[in-house]
Amino acid sequence: MKKLLVVIDYQRDFVDGTLGFEKAKTLEQGIYDKVNKYLKNGDKVVFTYDTHCEEYLQTREGRNLPVVHCIKDTNGHKLYGKINDFSNLENTLHYEKEGFGISPKDMIKLASELGEDIEEIEIVGVVTNICVISNAVLFQTQYRNADIIVDASLCTSFDDALHEKTLDVMEGLQVKVINRGK
Repeated sequence: MKKLLVVIDYQRDFVDGTLGFEKAKTLEQGIYDKVNKYLKNGDKVVFTYDTHCEEYLQTREGRNLPVVHCIKDTNGHKLYGKINDFSNLENTLHYEKEGFGISPKDMIKLASELGEDIEEIEIVGVVTNICVISNAVLFQTQYRNADIIVDASLCTSFDDALHEKTLDVMEGLQVKVINRGK
């Protein structure tokens, strides 16, 4: 079975930077272990990076979330902690995204790199109610017959209620949510 792990935006600015929150820090070891497991099995791992430019505050997102974060080539843009160890490893793919989800153009490029025969896609990372759900929908659209799985224990939000509601919505979209500690 061809599997893929997608790590959504586990970057410094979302963990201990300008938009960081304590619960995000607790995901580090679990994500690290999961990435190692996938790589050891010969599976690929995709890392997404929320990526903005200096003019971020003039964008639609910046006007609605006026906190400068994840500016390209800054420390806040880098993967957090031990997860940064995976920056240049074989079987890892790294995608900068300028919005909540991977762009359609980049999704097509990614599919050509991975092939269309992915049977299972597991998603972890931050923030559940923004970028995690956006990317779950995009992967579900590109890989229509793959099982999409979200590991709830390795996703989080700055708002626990929104995290739980988003997991409910994803289940309604036929995403399998595992390790949910309701």
